[in-house]
Amino acid sequence: MAKTVMVVDDSVSLRQVVNIALSSAGYGVIEACDGKDALAKMHGQKINLIISDVNMPNMDGITFVKEVKKLPDYKFMPIIMLTTESQEGKKKEGQAAGAKAWVVKPFQPEQMLTAVSKLILP
Repeated sequence: MAKTVMVVDDSVSLRQVVNIALSSAGYGVIEACDGKDALAKMHGQKINLIISDVNMPNMDGITFVKEVKKLPDYKFMPIIMLTTESQEGKKKEGQAAGAKAWVVKPFQPEQMLTAVSKLILP
């Protein structure tokens, strides 16, 4: 059965690029436009990994990661932050919230797929 990755980003074009890369590598993809949308779509879904932007309307990525980690079913979910933020402070904040990896935009799809394949649970 294919592993499912949730992509959370307010940029439609970025979600499409990530979706194409993941789909072509054999992953199922669920898209969400911000943290609130993602939390609503997660309920009852079997998700293996989340890729989230940091700067989004309604609920930013760091807050979203903290909310995900509060949910018993998703407490140990690997989360990759995909963002334009490259400052150490933001990275530390993301790691403290529970993010496992930090990929800075612009990114190479192969770089992201490598991170996904390392973090996705068998």
